[in-house]
Amino acid sequence: MIDEKYLKNLIKEIIIEQINLNKNNFEKKVDQSGIMVVKSETVKCDPFDTGKKGDKVFLKDIFTIEESPRIGCGVMEMYKTDFEWTLCYDEIDVIVDGTLEIVIDGRRVVGHKGDIIFIPMGSQITFSCPDYVRFIYITYPADWKNTK
Repeated sequence: MIDEKYLKNLIKEIIIEQINLNKNNFEKKVDQSGIMVVKSETVKCDPFDTGKKGDKVFLKDIFTIEESPRIGCGVMEMYKTDFEWTLCYDEIDVIVDGTLEIVIDGRRVVGHKGDIIFIPMGSQITFSCPDYVRFIYITYPADWKNTK
């Protein structure tokens, strides 16, 4: 005989998983404890407006503010592009594939697949990509879009 509490928790996990899969368009498993696993290769990024026409930049936040109110995380892809950006938050970039260049004060900090780049709050940089890059970004605070 199946334990009723176990069955309810299992059904709840399946429902949450399906809601997240449909809502996010990527695979995310949410444990009832709050621990989450995202299959990064399933994340499909959306176009991101850099303010410069013709840029090929795409990103997707993978945890909501409700899920992770202190630290943000997402995936970004760039294709042969560069754009200026001022960070009002700390950011760590983990390069999954390709090459990411951070230009600051005329210098290039270059990261390749497997490298990790830290960019401190207040940095005025240019994100640059000579060909293609896919990286995971981690931000503090989480609500990077609304920081000033």
